[in-house]
Amino acid sequence: MSSPWMVAGAPGAAVIGGGFIGPVHVEALRRIGVQVVGLLGGAPDRAEVAARRLALPKVYRSLDELLGDERVGVVHVASPNALHFPQARRVLESGRHVLCEKPLATSSEETAALRSLAESRPEQAAAVNYNIRYYPLCRQVRERIASGTLGRVLSVTGSYVQDWLLYPEDYNWRVEPDGRTNLRAVADIGTHWMDLAQFLIGRPIRAVNADLATFHTQRLKPTGPADTFSGPAATAGSPTARAVAITTEDHAAVLLRFDDGVRGAFHVSQVTAGRKNRLTIEIAATEGALAWDSESPNRLWIGSRRGPNQLLERDPALLGSSAAAISHYPGGHAEGFPDTFKQLFLDVYGWIVDDPAARQPPTFPSFADGDQEVRICEAIARSAAAGQWVSVS
Repeated sequence: MSSPWMVAGAPGAAVIGGGFIGPVHVEALRRIGVQVVGLLGGAPDRAEVAARRLALPKVYRSLDELLGDERVGVVHVASPNALHFPQARRVLESGRHVLCEKPLATSSEETAALRSLAESRPEQAAAVNYNIRYYPLCRQVRERIASGTLGRVLSVTGSYVQDWLLYPEDYNWRVEPDGRTNLRAVADIGTHWMDLAQFLIGRPIRAVNADLATFHTQRLKPTGPADTFSGPAATAGSPTARAVAITTEDHAAVLLRFDDGVRGAFHVSQVTAGRKNRLTIEIAATEGALAWDSESPNRLWIGSRRGPNQLLERDPALLGSSAAAISHYPGGHAEGFPDTFKQLFLDVYGWIVDDPAARQPPTFPSFADGDQEVRICEAIARSAAAGQWVSVS
């Protein structure tokens, strides 16, 4: 790598998905010096619009065309969830590296197949975009827990809440069932929280007890596309919108059991007014507590029984080594959501360009992590249906 900010000699990338998250990938790739060769979208006309907005030179008409482009060495899969499995599989089978949005797929049968395929091709990067791991203060939490200075972890609690689906006229493909777990808020944002919790304390979730709620059992579906986070769709009273039944959850509350007796609880909601995109997590341990809020990502609360509580502001000079390594700006210069993508991609592409003979095991979120998250989702769906504790398979 030429500098902590750029990746020298990286292969060209292509992005699948021109909605909300695909362009975020494009921007982050450009920031680290990776050439984005082209875009594949679900609808060619919308992909053309997105490509012009992003100044991309190429719009692919099919995955076959994309995989036929020899300039592409890495494919970013940012398409709707049901497409992740077939697209990620074909990318791996083509010999290319792949970075897939979460959830990795819609069933553990699919994620197990992808995990097995990735493990059979250790020379190819196979990553899942759990970007919240890459906030510097989240890494600081992980360092403190791993060092033992916080003592024995007792519990992990928190939430991930949004408001973009508050009204019945709010509609997006995410509200539609996937034919598998049929989870929405849990699969969409809950997996981010669960991945972060497991990453921070270094222990997997083993059992869950879940309660799900669908507050809007009908929504108005527009005839045209409705973009993520685009605000209330102009569908109320429109002859071009029709009422459809909704079975995916608006809200979920989940009790958790981790390894080593650690307990946990979190809730997710996409109908909490005023909360645009807020993840909170608090870890209680025998020698202190730590709390982090994604709406104030450069500040970490440190709780103490025997002394004053503290607030740690993100400053590379005050952080541990792994946290400082992904904190590229001085204290007082905010780092946030786009920077987490940059840091995750630096991790992935840095591994790709390393000498294969000298490569260390990947540190980025892997297909094994993606498989674990889908297995937890399946356990949550089973638990909600049965009204009892369920083990993660």
